[in-house]
Amino acid sequence: MSVDDGWYDEAAGPLVRPYAITSGRTPSASARAQLDLSTQVMTLRTATDQSGPTPEHMAIRQLCQRPLSVAELAAHLDLPLGVVRVLCGDLIERGVVITRSPTAMAAKAPDRELLQAVLDGLTKL
Repeated sequence: MSVDDGWYDEAAGPLVRPYAITSGRTPSASARAQLDLSTQVMTLRTATDQSGPTPEHMAIRQLCQRPLSVAELAAHLDLPLGVVRVLCGDLIERGVVITRSPTAMAAKAPDRELLQAVLDGLTKL
């Protein structure tokens, strides 16, 4: 939301509450499972869905021209994480954005023995 659009009051802040942005919806169980803090969201270049996009949906589409995490989106939009999850879930259902979970990268973490050898080497310095 921008300060210029009349839905902002200097003393009160945004005049539209987060639950109004999502029409009172909360993230579905699948969205909560799929969209954790570090999930990367990216707009598909071929996406042409224009079915009633809200300003928040449009902002997500614009921000996600390069991959951003759900947490980064929430920070850029100044919206609660739950609201961003609902909005991203809408865009996923419409085929506008794709997501990538970083859990696959966690499976390739170095083993404990290697980390211990590095630590031992550093302490000898």
